[in-house]
Amino acid sequence: MPVDHIIALLIEERDKLNRAIEALQGSAKRQGRPPAAVAAVAPKRKRRSAAQRRAQGERMKAYWAAKRKKAK
Repeated sequence: MPVDHIIALLIEERDKLNRAIEALQGSAKRQGRPPAAVAAVAPKRKRRSAAQRRAQGERMKAYWAAKRKKAK
């Protein structure tokens, strides 16, 4: 068998293997939404102090009292 023929057969076999590998890798790709980026972490939210919560509560009490008074 001539060397050129053997090389052609080996190249053909290599191409078949490459196509098979690509087909197998293609089916393993993840479908759907990409994973979230690590750098996209939500910023820490600021906490309200006790005085701020108390003031907000008083404002809401006044708001609802006005609503009840208006409804009568």
